[in-house]
This record gives sequence, structure tokens and C-alpha cells, in this order.
Amino acid sequence: MAEPGRETTEDAPAADRPASKTTSQGIGSWVGMLVDVGLPWIAFTMVYGFSDHNLKLALIVALSAAGVVALFRLVRRKPIASVIAGFIGVGISAWTANKTGQAQDAFLPGILLNAGYGLLYFVTIVTRYPLFGLLYGVITQTWLAWRQDADLFRGLNRVTIVFAAQVAIRLSVMVPLYLAHNVNALGIAKIALGLPFYALTLWVAYKVLRGSMPPEKWDEVKDTFAHMLRGTQPEKKREEEKA
Repeated sequence: MAEPGRETTEDAPAADRPASKTTSQGIGSWVGMLVDVGLPWIAFTMVYGFSDHNLKLALIVALSAAGVVALFRLVRRKPIASVIAGFIGVGISAWTANKTGQAQDAFLPGILLNAGYGLLYFVTIVTRYPLFGLLYGVITQTWLAWRQDADLFRGLNRVTIVFAAQVAIRLSVMVPLYLAHNVNALGIAKIALGLPFYALTLWVAYKVLRGSMPPEKWDEVKDTFAHMLRGTQPEKKREEEKA
């Protein structure tokens, strides 16, 4: 029980809570979804490797794993949007590999998707409308006002560069393995450059953004950054809409 006159962390307004807790919840939410999305690829890689390269069996197991994950989240009444997206992704990959009969083609849609993200990051950085700045404007409904704030612009631009670097590293590993038809290495790289690498990227992006602006500015941005990671809307905006 809290002492009279003392405000506990739980009782404090969301904007006054420590940045690490709010942001870690956002990162934790993403990590949980990435685990669910990554499980089918772990299943694919293991089954393909231990079944003497039985492509159809590996694809069936991967699709089944994606379905089980979606069902598990549905039963627990957890958000399944990311799992459905992952299931669709696995389905497209399975269709591609089954159509060509080449196991490495299961990774082709993902490679092309990363190439698309890389191009998007590059264009937004070069034009000085970094993607994470645009997302920040949409989430906060301040649109392009962040471009008038030098600290905020610098931070959001650097975060976009961090994610662009992530995509570049992923492609630099995956493309040569794909061209070499090294399916086992592709599977391992897919897993390693999925959840673990993405979690590292989120951590680096958080540190870069926080280090790009003074403490008083960070206090204004921290909650919005966490909501960007979760894909939700800040409480302040929701309260304003109810008023």
C-alpha cells in the first residue's frame, strides 16, 4: 500500500512513467509478435534439414506451425494481425517454392520485400522526409511539424537510417546465399536476422533517438516512440477525441 502523499509508478500518469518501462513494453510487444512470426521458419529449416531435403514436407510443417500460432493467439484472445500477416507471408513463400520446385525460392518473397523496404528507406532519407518522421507525424497527428524541430528531425532521420542499415545487412547476407542455392544457410540466416536482429535494431533505434535530443525533448517524444513500436495511438490523442 502506498504511503499517503506518495504517488506510486502505477498511479502516475502515463506521460510521467519512466521511459524505459514504456518503451520496453513497446519493444516487448514487437518481440512477442516476431517470435510468433519466426516459428514457422524455424520449423521449415529444421524439417528441411532433417528430412533429407523434403521440400513439400517442410512447407506443410511451416504452414501448420503458422496455423497453430494463429489459433493459439486466437484462443488466448491476443492480437493476431501480425500472425495473420506472417501466415500469409509463409503461404506466399510456400506457393513460390512449390511452384518452382526450388527450396531456396521459399526465401525469395522475403528478399524482395526487404529490397522494397530498403528502397523506401533510401528514398525517404534522400528526400529528407525520413519514413519514421512521416510515421511520427501520423501517430501524433502533427503531420510535418516535426520537420521544423531540428532535434526531432535529426533523431527520426537517424532512426530511419538505422532501419535502412538493418535491411542492407540482411540483404548482404541473404542474397549471396540465395544465389548459391544454400538452403540450410538461408534458413539459419532467416532466423538469426529475424527476431534477434530485429530486437537489436529496436534497441539501437531507441538509443539513437534518445541520444539525438536533449532530456526535455525526450520526455515529449518517449511515449510516442513506444506507441510507434506498438502501432497504437497515444492516450493523449484518444482523450482529446473523447472530449
